[in-house]
Amino acid sequence: MPRFLTFLIAMLIAGAILAPASAPTFAHEQKTAITKILFNPRTGNLEVAHRFLVHDAEHAVRMIFGTDADILAKDETQLTFATYVTDRFKIAHPDGTPIVLGLVGFELEGRFFWVYQETETPPKLTGLIIKHGALRELWPSQTNTVNVEGKGGVKTATFEGSVELLIVDFSEPE
Repeated sequence: MPRFLTFLIAMLIAGAILAPASAPTFAHEQKTAITKILFNPRTGNLEVAHRFLVHDAEHAVRMIFGTDADILAKDETQLTFATYVTDRFKIAHPDGTPIVLGLVGFELEGRFFWVYQETETPPKLTGLIIKHGALRELWPSQTNTVNVEGKGGVKTATFEGSVELLIVDFSEPE
């Protein structure tokens, strides 16, 4: 068998053997976050829950706040990251009037880091202008998905690529 053909077969076999081992690495490169905006009729509040993969949050805090930042072990780093998230997530009335959200808290839960915000539900709200820029300045491939619940069916806004603002209209049917 020619030397080149032997080399090619060896490379194909090596690739087939090593490909499954690299799959976990690719799983960590998804760079996604999920946010849920809930209009809670029981409390009368507009509640926001941001969910980030701990792996992404760990890398982000070191890039943004320095190598001493430790989201797993330091409450201070967790608060700093939560504040970073709330500074980059904004909602407004359809006319552009801001809706101010307060930081309720944050927590590590398994593979996820959660950040919670809320405010009283504004009266006669017909839609939202949403901005979600968390981690997007670090990783252009970062996708932030926002699901809005409690005003009709679930509405989804996806921030990816160059998208900075999205509008969710509550008067539109599903």
